[in-house]
Amino acid sequence: MSGKNFLSDNNSVDGKSPVTWREKVSRIFRKTPHKLNDAMSLLRDAVTKGMINEEALSIIEGAIQVADMQVREIMIPRSQMVCVEENNEPKDFLPRIIEYAHSRFPVIVDTKDEVIGVLLAKDLLPLIIQNSKFNIKDLLRPATFIPESKRLNVLLREFRANRNHMAIVVDEFGGVAGLVTIEDILEQIVGDIEDEHDTEEEHFIRPKNATDNTFMVKALTPIDEFNAHFKTVFNDDEFDTIGGIVMQEFGHVPKRHDSIILGSFRFDVLNADSRRIRLLQVSPYL
Repeated sequence: MSGKNFLSDNNSVDGKSPVTWREKVSRIFRKTPHKLNDAMSLLRDAVTKGMINEEALSIIEGAIQVADMQVREIMIPRSQMVCVEENNEPKDFLPRIIEYAHSRFPVIVDTKDEVIGVLLAKDLLPLIIQNSKFNIKDLLRPATFIPESKRLNVLLREFRANRNHMAIVVDEFGGVAGLVTIEDILEQIVGDIEDEHDTEEEHFIRPKNATDNTFMVKALTPIDEFNAHFKTVFNDDEFDTIGGIVMQEFGHVPKRHDSIILGSFRFDVLNADSRRIRLLQVSPYL
């Protein structure tokens, strides 16, 4: 986010010396707010007056919402965890690591309830270059286990303090419910964090399973592009994206795993934060 000025570009008053961001913030809160809603109202008013921009407000709102959210709301569910089995040979798990391009992989014994550690992809590189034989157990980092109910702001603080980037989420019975990364939390604050392995923005629709016509669809997919691909006739008068139509049908911002039927298709929410849908799974509904 370097190079972006989240406060207004109006940095001087009446030709005098530039106004610092601290002075701008103090102006916003000249009236001491007694409730969170009051503070947010002042900030929204500051956007209207051009004292801060909408992106800054969005980040502030995200940071506040994180304090009220639990891990279960954003975790990658157990069914979508990409794991490496401890008894796998490199020829078995390396293609999987290359395919998913994650930096960290839980290592399991027989089932996902038996996570014995975390494998960092970067630890494999020297061994692959040297064509060395190795025991995967020698490369394991300790796994961190947390409850589903843990607050995101608390977990973020722990991630930073321990220089850890992944935690395994367990349910009330001790079974593995999913995993969460530091990136998942940060995206709740600043929005999507794209990296070099993320799907390019123009690839809005991609097949997940060719045998049953299941597709991964970005919520930002333009409605006309969605209609052309799926031979649908969704109206684009009110919304520009398929995510907007889906959210309207829900009547609220849905959570991961929520689903809805629209026409002859089922829409499953694969990724969403407290403000918007990000990724959908679309499959025929018969």
